[in-house]
Amino acid sequence: MSSDSGHSPTDIITYIGIPLAVLGVLPILYNTVATLAALSKVKRMLRHGRLTALTRSDVVNRVIEVELPRYAVTPCDRFTDTELYWRPSRQPSFIPGGSWTTFNWRTRAIGAKTQRLEYADQLRQPQVDIAFDELVAYLLDLGAVPDAHGWKLLRSTGLWTPTGCSLMNSPDGFHSALTIAPLDDSDGHLSLKANWSSDWTTRNFSSLPPYWIRLPPPITRTPEAADPVKEASASNDAEVEDVEKGKTKEQISLRKESLDSIRKQAEKNSRASITCQISTNGLISAMRQEDGALFSTANLQGLHIEHLRIRSGKSDGVWFASFATAFGTTSQTILWNYKIPDEILNFARRDTVPCGILVLLGVADESQTPTWASNYNTNEESSELFFKRTAEQRIAVQAESQMSPPQREIATRQRMQREMNQRMQDMRDRLRLDSQRREVRTSEALKSPKWDTKLVAEHNLQWLRQKADGDASSSLNVDASLPLRGVVGMLLHRMVLDGEFAASICRMLDLWKAWADNGGMRKSDLEALYERQELFALASLLVALVQDTVTAHEGTLSLDLQECLGMWKTVRLG
Repeated sequence: MSSDSGHSPTDIITYIGIPLAVLGVLPILYNTVATLAALSKVKRMLRHGRLTALTRSDVVNRVIEVELPRYAVTPCDRFTDTELYWRPSRQPSFIPGGSWTTFNWRTRAIGAKTQRLEYADQLRQPQVDIAFDELVAYLLDLGAVPDAHGWKLLRSTGLWTPTGCSLMNSPDGFHSALTIAPLDDSDGHLSLKANWSSDWTTRNFSSLPPYWIRLPPPITRTPEAADPVKEASASNDAEVEDVEKGKTKEQISLRKESLDSIRKQAEKNSRASITCQISTNGLISAMRQEDGALFSTANLQGLHIEHLRIRSGKSDGVWFASFATAFGTTSQTILWNYKIPDEILNFARRDTVPCGILVLLGVADESQTPTWASNYNTNEESSELFFKRTAEQRIAVQAESQMSPPQREIATRQRMQREMNQRMQDMRDRLRLDSQRREVRTSEALKSPKWDTKLVAEHNLQWLRQKADGDASSSLNVDASLPLRGVVGMLLHRMVLDGEFAASICRMLDLWKAWADNGGMRKSDLEALYERQELFALASLLVALVQDTVTAHEGTLSLDLQECLGMWKTVRLG
């Protein structure tokens, strides 16, 4: 039949088999072309986003593998990387998940992520890990405005917060700068998406960044005119002493230059403002700022702060961080970093200082306090004793007048000796009675009603002002025009520069807190206050400032924001 029709089996295979084979190869060819086209588009997207990645393709199964690095990022340094810090990235990535490339970051590779995709549109850039508080602080520093509704919703619903919910807005309030992103690449972390424009940046290096405070320098008194004769004499005496010790003129000159340099540096530090950075771990840096209007690297010099760092076994760092936090917390504060320990907050809330103690210290008048001491009519007691001794003397003199001259002389001599002994005994009785009454008064003062810390601080502030007016040796010049917060700022300024002064203040605070925790003040505590009354007065100003900020932001945006930052330490941004 095949010969009759003119078609051999070979022809049949050629006409039918080859087309069928071609049809079988076409899907492979299509997959190859489609895979290569998608791979080309993926590489182009990676190139435009300036991403380094390893790509592999399986043309048969139409699969593309892309291995991209995963990063942990932190904001650029505000002082050394000024240009990168304040402007967005010039070539951000538009690949989904890459919104973090809107800004310039310090990056650190922490791994890699491999994606298997079929189409180029499925490409996702890995999100980065970033500390939540650093991200929010950076956006606040640029000028972003927190969205109160978004933070409240995030605090209440957590990871169930709807995608697209805004947490931070642009300064004009019309655009979202930080929103909730899908949880596709979050691995259980909070997922966020960033957006920013260079036109939205409303702050610059002269603005005080979040987590920083500026401490004003203390008010300095006008120094008295120096006596050139005395100065020359002192200088000559020092030179003679050095010569006697065998020092050469070059060594003496170097010593003078070193002392002058140290003295000039200390004077500069005392006259300049100090900016301190407070983190969750307390004070981490303090810088002298010569020009209060600028906040740039050129005008900042680091200061020694080892005595104020938080260390185990010492409370100085905790006290300073707490007071600095209270000083930096105002009605305008949106974000703060350090959490004042509950034990210090409770200590600041309690009434711990008996009002009678302030009377004994001369800080308050007894008429300003509730009745707490026993009253003694000393004038009446003295009058009664005087009349009694006068009557005894009169009776003795009358008896002497009836005696013979020799007997009168002997009796008079005996009477005068007796009266002298009686006066000495009366004086001893009076001193003993006064001592007993002082003891009773001290005991009653220790048990007197306790005053609120803020009321104690108000009286101590008035006492410090009077002391500054009448005593040129006062350790801190408290001007009458300065409010409590201004005095505390100067006090913190001095604590940064003077480690011995800071340690003395903190020892007084430890003593105060100890008697507050142990049931009340004892006589030994009162004796310590007599010896260091000015330190106690200054310490009361610090504690009162903490009390003022205990409930400053309760139920506000700041509280919601702090709760969220504490809930999620690290988030995914992209």
